Amino acid sequence: MTLLVLGLVLFLGVHSVSIVAPGWRAAQIAQRERAYKGIYALVSIIGFALIIYGYGLARQSPVLIYSPPVALRHLALLLMVPVFPLLFAAYMPGRIQSAAKHPMLLAVKFWATAHLLANGMLADVLLFGGFLVWAVADRISVKRRAVQNKVPGAPPGPMNDVIALVGGLVVYAVFLFWAHARLIGVSPM
Repeated sequence: MTLLVLGLVLFLGVHSVSIVAPGWRAAQIAQRERAYKGIYALVSIIGFALIIYGYGLARQSPVLIYSPPVALRHLALLLMVPVFPLLFAAYMPGRIQSAAKHPMLLAVKFWATAHLLANGMLADVLLFGGFLVWAVADRISVKRRAVQNKVPGAPPGPMNDVIALVGGLVVYAVFLFWAHARLIGVSPM
């Protein structure tokens, strides 16, 4: 459990600098952009690797907090439907991106909420709860920022919504019926 928590602190911590110290972050990028981005990427990768490894270890000795009813697992599958289209829309400017405002954060919120509904182990609550709290805090922070950071992506166009929707649903189907079981070790079906 310690490695999972350490990974969450590193990964979500480095991703929270813009929430707690946006001015400092901007100054660091202005003064030493390459070094800042290099350290940011390194800490993110280390944190992500620790999350994956720590979560895998924590699943070997599960601590039950709650046992979700089967109906919540079905609801979780439904909540996951918009996740991948929203992830695509974060980099494909169109109506979906405009309507969602911050599709990546919305996708994280749907993903985390769905997994909290379907899983009741301590490691699940730490992992998905941590990401949910971070996404909510970041969304509040984004609303208050004077300058919005632009996410690099495709040029705006009407086909971007079609690509985001179709591509996202195809990726969701692949995860649902094949990849989740292969990568995570648990079939959501």
